[in-house]
Amino acid sequence: MKEISPQEVQERLENGETLHLIDVREVDEVEAGHIPGIVHIPLGSIESRVDELSKETPYIMVCRSGGRSGKATEFLESQGFDVTNMSGGMLAWEGKVE
Repeated sequence: MKEISPQEVQERLENGETLHLIDVREVDEVEAGHIPGIVHIPLGSIESRVDELSKETPYIMVCRSGGRSGKATEFLESQGFDVTNMSGGMLAWEGKVE
């Protein structure tokens, strides 16, 4: 499984790069604070919403600590998607939140 640090995600966003971030946390967690521009698909909905994603687009999966996003990354990888897990999750995120 590919991984990326929260610091690298933050640097890439600050440099104006367009990243496709998917937050797999629950609704209340996302409402409490999330990375601006993130797409919210709770982990339990990933399988039923996979048709909303493109295999041509690289995605970065995000959760609270990296565990649930790791599961989502493994599942999407098995379906042929280009996905990377943000290690440490939002607990390690020091960037802007909404």
